[in-house]
Amino acid sequence: MTQLFRRKPISDLLSQGEQSLKRVMGAGDLIMLAIGAVIGAGIFGAIGTAAAGQIGPNGEVIRYGAGPALVVSFILLGAACALAGVCYAELASMIPQAGSAYAYSYATLGELVAWIIGWDLILEYAVGNVAVAISWGDYFNTLIRGFGLQLPAWLTTGYRTALLSADPAVHDLLTTAPHIAGIPIVVHLPAFGIVMVITWLLLQGAKESATANNIMVVIKLIALALFIVVGATHLHPEYYHPFAPNGFTGIHQGAAIVFFAYIGFDAISTAAEETKNPQRNLPIGILGGLAICTVIYVIVGAVLTGMVPYKELAVADPLSRALQLSGFNRVGWVVALGATVSMSAVLLVFQYGQPRIFFAMARDGLLPQWAARVSPRTQIPAVTTLITGVFVAVWSLIGDAGETYDLTNIGTLFAFMLVSIGVLVLRHTDPDRPRPFRVPFVWPVTLLSAAACLFVMKGLPRQAWERFGIWLAIGLVLYFAYGYSHSRLRNPSTASSPRRT
Repeated sequence: MTQLFRRKPISDLLSQGEQSLKRVMGAGDLIMLAIGAVIGAGIFGAIGTAAAGQIGPNGEVIRYGAGPALVVSFILLGAACALAGVCYAELASMIPQAGSAYAYSYATLGELVAWIIGWDLILEYAVGNVAVAISWGDYFNTLIRGFGLQLPAWLTTGYRTALLSADPAVHDLLTTAPHIAGIPIVVHLPAFGIVMVITWLLLQGAKESATANNIMVVIKLIALALFIVVGATHLHPEYYHPFAPNGFTGIHQGAAIVFFAYIGFDAISTAAEETKNPQRNLPIGILGGLAICTVIYVIVGAVLTGMVPYKELAVADPLSRALQLSGFNRVGWVVALGATVSMSAVLLVFQYGQPRIFFAMARDGLLPQWAARVSPRTQIPAVTTLITGVFVAVWSLIGDAGETYDLTNIGTLFAFMLVSIGVLVLRHTDPDRPRPFRVPFVWPVTLLSAAACLFVMKGLPRQAWERFGIWLAIGLVLYFAYGYSHSRLRNPSTASSPRRT
């Protein structure tokens, strides 16, 4: 048991020799990275389900909607994420290395917990990107319809979406779509395509990826500003009543799915090893980005639920839908354009984060050493970037966004909870280590952060908990089959230095 919970010294985390990444990002890049990650599928996609709720294929209520009280869900989430954000800021400024919560847990809670978090973060980044890619594809379809083009439904719908849909027209694709060897060809081709394009872009290098993200963030903010300005001229006070149609249950369950929107701030910490002056810039990027995004979400939520009855928002593209129902078809097309660009940025940031988690784990010997190889030209983990891209693209081809939202949320909340506990543990085990940023009122803040994460997790469906348990069980089997015996911390001689390829 002692070996399983052996902690990695922070001095080892800070000294990686030539196995390090190039520092090219400033505070502005990090804030734009946060906006790129947080303002995306949540505000353009999941916000509709959070407001309207979700009905199953047999008419059963899967989750209750928040209605106009959606803004309360955003405020609660902003507060909960702010608590987690200050915990991230303290650890990120102390341990400015790739790996995010994985690296922090290794230093504070031990190797087994670090492995669980690293495995868990796959849910946040890779699996989460499946939902983003599918939502991107739905907005892309809205966009091309503005040009009079339309792809066949069987090329823009994943197999799992058709299987689970309560809409007869969508479900019937399983019988009406072309078949090969008796298998229906029901695939989301646009989702697959965008993931492969983003993967190619990421392979060009970290600075190039950051520049592309900055351009996309500007475009998405223009699109949201247009939605707010136009929507504010078409508000109906009666749509705000009842304000909370399903009471606190709706607010709670709405927050649980919209939490997907906020997880992007964690991606900033994966860029720690590529950040200039990380002790100063990481806290600015994490907390500044989170504050800006929370304000944007609250304003958009208030305008959206005032434009149309909240029950009309249970669609893949709620912002465009609200504009179209209000008679602003051309503006809806422009917002769809902004949404496709916006979610491209989210895909880029999440797809940026996952390979760096694999890189950090492989560098510690918990994954095969080929996963820690760095390209000599771009100085990025190119192998894991490519593998992650192919994995996400294939899943996006056949997956369902609703399923992946819940799985992503529960995994991320669990990681946030352990990071919060880790801050408290490190204050006890290493109180004298310099902390460029310190969590104020550390006991109440860290405990409230962990409790808030657990509370939001309770709002997720039972199915999400069951699948999360299965995912963790698979991860533990892999750890004991490979990671335990190859750990560089336990057996320094078992792992050779990764090559640059």
